[in-house]
Amino acid sequence: MSAVPGLGVRREGPVLRLRLERPEKRNALDDAMLGGLLAQVEAAGQDEGVRVIALSAEGEHFCAGADVVARNAPRERKPRVGSIQRRLPLQAHRLIPALLTVQTPVVCAVRGFASGIGCHLALAADFAVASTTARFWEPFTTRGFTPDSGGSWLLPRLVGVARAKEMLLLGRELSGAEAAQWGLVQRVVEDAELDAAAEALVTRLAESATVAVGLTKWLVHRGLEVGLEQGLSNEGFALELSSRSRDFREGLEAFRERRPPRFEGR
Repeated sequence: MSAVPGLGVRREGPVLRLRLERPEKRNALDDAMLGGLLAQVEAAGQDEGVRVIALSAEGEHFCAGADVVARNAPRERKPRVGSIQRRLPLQAHRLIPALLTVQTPVVCAVRGFASGIGCHLALAADFAVASTTARFWEPFTTRGFTPDSGGSWLLPRLVGVARAKEMLLLGRELSGAEAAQWGLVQRVVEDAELDAAAEALVTRLAESATVAVGLTKWLVHRGLEVGLEQGLSNEGFALELSSRSRDFREGLEAFRERRPPRFEGR
């Protein structure tokens, strides 16, 4: 489905599988891969047949961040001043919000290095499962520049300001086990169990009440930015919508009949 080198795209029923396939570069993202990921996530949000997005990577490492070597290779003509500021809102700074706001749950499986935007892809997912081999790293200040792709926004919300500063200012590298202890990921497993653990989440979400799950995701993220009154108003709005879904009626019938619900994602 994908014409973007380095990005595998496969649709399996209600599951959209996005796979980073550039292992020789530790799956570092170039501009084409960023654009491909963004296009797929945005399209999934409008495709009623997609009920979960599964994000993974080929090889020993999830993603070593952006391919800064290729981006800073010698050119015949230097870009105009402000090229970074102009480019980011259309690429990395659009991809991370897309993952956070799409009302389709995202499951991410991480092994090996997850650096820079690779780390942020995992943090923006709804569920991140890490291998014991995983290493979460913010390399920015250790290379002499500042964070991008939402690192300075995501980390304080997930782990608090003090721990965020350890990663962002000091470049502290976290193991998969430490990432789970800090709350960066939901679960850490042995490397041999990673794919199965992530797949169990994918399967569960693919069989869930998709409308209710998507609206609940929206409520959680909006709740971080608004006061209680607006949060309660949002809950009323979401409840009105979810209670009109076919899955809501199925949930009630299953409860009355004392059986597991068979949700259709409608």
